[in-house]
Amino acid sequence: MSEAGGQGPAFSPRTVLALVAVGVVAFAGLAILGAYAPELRARSDPGAHALSSSAVGFRGATIMLKALGTPVVVSRTPLKGRGSDALVVLTPTARTQTRDLEAFDDAATVLIVLPKWQAAPDPQRPGYVRKAGLAQFERLRLLAVLTPYGAHSFLETRNGVVRTALTAGGSPYAPGTYLPLAPIDHLQTIGGPDWDPALVDASGRMVLARSRKHPNVFVLAEPDLLNNQGLARLENARAGMAVLQTLGVDGVSFDVTLNGFVRTRSLGRLALEPPWLAATLCAVAAGLLMGLHGLARFGPARRAGRAIALGSRALVDSSAGLVRMARKEAKLAPRYVELSKARVRRAAGTARAGAADDGWMNDLARRRGLEPPATLYAEAARVRTRDDLLALARRLHRWTREMTT
Repeated sequence: MSEAGGQGPAFSPRTVLALVAVGVVAFAGLAILGAYAPELRARSDPGAHALSSSAVGFRGATIMLKALGTPVVVSRTPLKGRGSDALVVLTPTARTQTRDLEAFDDAATVLIVLPKWQAAPDPQRPGYVRKAGLAQFERLRLLAVLTPYGAHSFLETRNGVVRTALTAGGSPYAPGTYLPLAPIDHLQTIGGPDWDPALVDASGRMVLARSRKHPNVFVLAEPDLLNNQGLARLENARAGMAVLQTLGVDGVSFDVTLNGFVRTRSLGRLALEPPWLAATLCAVAAGLLMGLHGLARFGPARRAGRAIALGSRALVDSSAGLVRMARKEAKLAPRYVELSKARVRRAAGTARAGAADDGWMNDLARRRGLEPPATLYAEAARVRTRDDLLALARRLHRWTREMTT
């Protein structure tokens, strides 16, 4: 019985190429996702900030302001200096410190939106939250943080669902301002000796207050006027937009650095954004071309040569190497002159050397405007370095060519 034929390769070249391509694309996607992970994570975070689409988030306010033609941005970089005259909206959390708020003291106008609800992620609907009661700890924590703007501040919460209207309590709202509200669960107000009323409810409690110590700082005690669940009601949306547009005449900037979404610099982002994106694409293209070049061999395979070459050329190379190692190149200068004279004699048809030979060679050099051999010998005696020898060799080459043509 004959033996069975040999089995073929486990994978075909096409399969291997497909696996490599999938691996490269997957790695590139992972690198890009890693570079932009903070931005992508912010979109899915259900907290109370301007990037959140949950009920307690404020993304709806940014969309509504854009629809109304008000310039609006979501700032992910810390404020440096006064900046623009736009209204800066802050949505602090329980982790916010007093020094974090002090970084915005140079802003033209600051609106601090206080939290009210304790929300928990909805396990059945990603991106949604469930109401878990009032955020008692966060409210007390932020009252302590607001001490530089208003000492002895306190918050009051009405029981149950309240339907009221906001009226002007002072600057910047003109007398007669009337903003009816939709029913609000547990209406929250702020009070204290260092706060001036800007908008008050029907009972005179401050919903929007202005700091006496820092007149550019306002506090909105009721977040349901601006968050997504509050903007779902037309009356609340009108009142919330009136608050923002009155304070932010030159535009509105929602800050999310206090919520942990600071835009950080990284090498990956730098390589994937202009102007370095062009260099990254060139590097990727060069890598692909190198990979294609490595798939196939261009030309026949080069055979390995002998470790020790044979023939007169190898002997000459070895001798030259010994002279170079001994640094005796300058000693060869007179021999270069003799070699050049020998070439001239061969070209003249004579191999004789002597005084008569030097005579006709001197006469030939004079007729052709060249140096006599004695001058060349003198220059050879002055050679000291390899560069001097190279210059002399070039000159002798020109001299021999002129003497033999």
